[in-house]
Amino acid sequence: MFDSNPTNSSLIAGAAEWHAAGHGVALAFVIQTWGSSPRPVGSVMIIRDDMLVEGSVSGGCVESAVIEAGSDAITTGGGKRLDFGVADETAWEVGLSCGGRIAVLVSPVGSGGITPQTLASMALDLRARRPVTLCLNAASGTLEPPSPSLIPDASYLDEASDLFYLVQPPARRLVIVGGVHISQFLAPMAKLAGYDVTIIDPRAVFTAAARFPEIECVTDWPDEVMRTLGLDARTAIVTLTHDPKIDDPGLHAALSSDAFYVACLGSRRTHAARCARLQQAGIGADEVNRLHGPAGLNIGALTPAEIAVSILAEMIAAERMPGEMSG
Repeated sequence: MFDSNPTNSSLIAGAAEWHAAGHGVALAFVIQTWGSSPRPVGSVMIIRDDMLVEGSVSGGCVESAVIEAGSDAITTGGGKRLDFGVADETAWEVGLSCGGRIAVLVSPVGSGGITPQTLASMALDLRARRPVTLCLNAASGTLEPPSPSLIPDASYLDEASDLFYLVQPPARRLVIVGGVHISQFLAPMAKLAGYDVTIIDPRAVFTAAARFPEIECVTDWPDEVMRTLGLDARTAIVTLTHDPKIDDPGLHAALSSDAFYVACLGSRRTHAARCARLQQAGIGADEVNRLHGPAGLNIGALTPAEIAVSILAEMIAAERMPGEMSG
């Protein structure tokens, strides 16, 4: 169910599956931080009644205390807020470097916390790439109606009303066109960085499961697949086949979408020819200028693994620092 670096979206979906299978479940959320903290507000951990745990709210023994509170919440049906603060000399022992502090809200799945219907609805929305907002009492973890005057853009603790808003956008996603050698490095790297990954290639030999363990592969033409994916602003797209018959149709779909990063592999000469070809096919200059090419930051990469690192780095920069990146 979970990979080595589960996202909040996959954790919420996993919690819903656990509960539907008959398990008691609790969710823990980072609701506030001060100073240095290893996990941001909105981070999620899920705890099952047999002590299976996924996700993270911190590091060190803070995790153990949260797991214990989650187990208690499953047993009692009631949640609670946990506050952790440490002195500088003991900070590293609990994963809160430089004397940071953290507040965690534990909420069971049930009438005294997050209702099963709400959890299932959240999971369905996130699978359909619809954003969700959850409003909880920040002291007890019970479900609360959100304030009509407050619609936060990110997870947020409203101290005036003592309400915590979990704002969860759709998972970050990378669509790779071409199941080539570079893709065999880029796909698992991107998963570790927190992206859902899909590889599209009409050539079945390149999408064999043995080449991409635990990666979704689709054997079809990129433009046809992309029409069904809902390419939103949380999506990055990279074409790697070097074959215009495969790459170009995917680029037509990608450049007309809201994808935050669109890139192609190839030399500067190849990229210039590609841009001219796209404009001749009716793609506007502004759209073509969104295209990053050659794909990846210029770090002198030579090997497939190094090229994959450069592409992932450029993709992250395009997401985190959009004003400083251009095609």
